[in-house]
Amino acid sequence: MTNQMKALAKTKPEPGLWMIHAPVPEIGPDDVLIKINKTGICGTDIHIWNWDAWAERTVPVPLITGHEFAGEIVEIGRNVEGLEIGQRCSGEGHLIGKKSRQSRAGKFHLDPATRGIGVNEQGAFAQYLKLPAFNVVPLPDAIDDEIGAILDPLGNAVHTALSFDLVGEDVLITGAGPIGIMAAAVARHVGARHVVITDINQDRLDLAARVADVVPVNVARQDLKEVETGLRMKEGFDVGLEMSGNQQALDQMVENLVMGGRIALLGIPPGKSPVDWSRIVFKAITIKGVYGREIFETWYKMIAMLENGLDVRGVITHRFKVDDFVQGFDAMRGGSSGKVVLDWT
Repeated sequence: MTNQMKALAKTKPEPGLWMIHAPVPEIGPDDVLIKINKTGICGTDIHIWNWDAWAERTVPVPLITGHEFAGEIVEIGRNVEGLEIGQRCSGEGHLIGKKSRQSRAGKFHLDPATRGIGVNEQGAFAQYLKLPAFNVVPLPDAIDDEIGAILDPLGNAVHTALSFDLVGEDVLITGAGPIGIMAAAVARHVGARHVVITDINQDRLDLAARVADVVPVNVARQDLKEVETGLRMKEGFDVGLEMSGNQQALDQMVENLVMGGRIALLGIPPGKSPVDWSRIVFKAITIKGVYGREIFETWYKMIAMLENGLDVRGVITHRFKVDDFVQGFDAMRGGSSGKVVLDWT
């Protein structure tokens, strides 16, 4: 193995990423070295590319970015057990602490000391990634590297969708981005009755209709109440999955939920947003904030569902060799793509 690798890095505090040559990471006794085969481009990576206010205050420069990946283990630290050279894997990109009450209780996804690969620590947009063995998720043969590379965002969708019981329920999803679309597919897979997904981007609504058995609604053209009537719904939606980060979408969701409805909130609004809390109180609505994945229960559930027929491959709309990464980022930044996968092989 050469001691140099290709990587995509934020090397200057300005828009863009740059292809660099960097040293192959040296692993510690509790780490593994993963040869990267495929990576997914995430909305977070777009924020870092654009160098917006969040990225400027969060991301150290220089930094190898990226956190959605699949590959194979090529080196194992001396303390690592249960993993093998050549084993295919993805991995949890949240690096947790071990001292907090949440972490010591096994609620790893709630650890306040969490740091993210590709955001706070060196990431997966590289030929090789150092990762704690604790974070490695082995991939069964039924899940290829392309799907393995989008398990991180699929995990966000699964965590959000499974926040509440969906069996026989009517579900409203706001935001037809890749995670919203995958959440719609999950909701149908686990037994929701009607799944309606809203957006104002018709390309993404069309993609949602191709990927999942859902009712796509362009709220710039259609009235959601008329859609409910057409589906013979009497009181509104039982569960809302808010994926857009758009205040109007959240307000619309609140208005269209049943009394006692439940909302899982994954979308992040820009800055502070006005909320009509009295409407939420008088409708007795439960709101749950969702961050990342439940470590590792979400990984177990999504791999089990993929092995049992959940199909989200259609959400991948663009595939590029890593040398063409600029085209991949352009596709994502254009706003009409699904997932974009980069090939490092």
